[in-house]
Amino acid sequence: MSRSISLFSLAIAAICASTVLLSAQVTSSSTETSRPTSSPVAYVYVSTSQNGTGQIDGFAAFSNGSLSSIPGSPFSYYVSSMAANSGWLFDVNGSDNNLIESNIIASDGAIAAAYTYQVQQTGGGLVNLFLDHTGSSLYSDYFTENNDYLAFAIDQSNGEFEYLNDLPGGPGFGYVLSFIGNNQYAYSSDCYHFSPEIYGVQRNSSGNISALNINPPLPAIPSGYGYCPYLAAADPTNHLAIAVQAMKGFNDPAGPYQFASYTADASGNLTTNSTYKNMPATLVGTIYDYWMSPNGKYLAVGGNKGLQLFHFNGANPLTVMTGLLTSDAVNQMFWDNANHLYAISSKAGKLFVYTVTSTGVTRAPGSPHTIAGAQNIVVLPK
Repeated sequence: MSRSISLFSLAIAAICASTVLLSAQVTSSSTETSRPTSSPVAYVYVSTSQNGTGQIDGFAAFSNGSLSSIPGSPFSYYVSSMAANSGWLFDVNGSDNNLIESNIIASDGAIAAAYTYQVQQTGGGLVNLFLDHTGSSLYSDYFTENNDYLAFAIDQSNGEFEYLNDLPGGPGFGYVLSFIGNNQYAYSSDCYHFSPEIYGVQRNSSGNISALNINPPLPAIPSGYGYCPYLAAADPTNHLAIAVQAMKGFNDPAGPYQFASYTADASGNLTTNSTYKNMPATLVGTIYDYWMSPNGKYLAVGGNKGLQLFHFNGANPLTVMTGLLTSDAVNQMFWDNANHLYAISSKAGKLFVYTVTSTGVTRAPGSPHTIAGAQNIVVLPK
């Protein structure tokens, strides 16, 4: 599954209040950058954009988190969003955001163009690409005044798409959806014009989606304040982390973002025991993205002030794991299945790699890597 946060999404995120920084609990690993002799644990793709042109830098990632360039990298692609399953890298064309492209992934991680699909909707453009857990369905936010979600089935033999359906949602829709473990329900949230909403969709066996008729409560907060939610990140079972920010009024933040925990029942309804008293606050400022580790134990959060990690505890409150791991703005991140977190900073032009376990957080050899104009990242675990 992938996640790609659009520039539109980043622009309307509320501004966090300043907080005192905790010391980051991160240790330095060896500066030696030679890769292990073992096979890669993941392929990592970072798209770049500078002066109307772009490319995709591809890397093989190894067990210690070190990176090695994939044969043929960088690849001459100008893209605005990416997603990947076991055989294919999908992208939105950077020059025409109504074109979705399929690129076959070779056994060594190299990519080659295979198929292009012209979206028939008019008056907008594809902003984000994301997949279900099986990688058999591709979804996109189609940004218009109404912000639809488009659903496609993927032919794994040739990378071609079959259009499934268009789910209109209104101004509140538009963010990447995060699927819980049953792959049936997916959620996100926003606060369009200070109308806080946590919303969900239901996916059926063919891959098409319909809106869930839910109205989840926001965490308890003192009178005179309200919470604005932003995005959602699911664990492998039926729990979600949702970022919320206390507000006194429209565009008037009353503190840093905090994280609430939600639980989905068998019908997709969400409940929470989170309150302003038991939710941890973040240090990252304006949140750009957050992403759950595959094992559901850790939540990585990126924003304009850096990158931070939390312990995710299912229905129980999250707890702080680290202070800021970097002070560079972090706008997108992914995990592999070998305890590695990958995060990009567009502003700084860097790719950070960390090893994250119960014993702590370690910078991988060679991290951070310089990638000028970094825009999007997708990780394909092996």
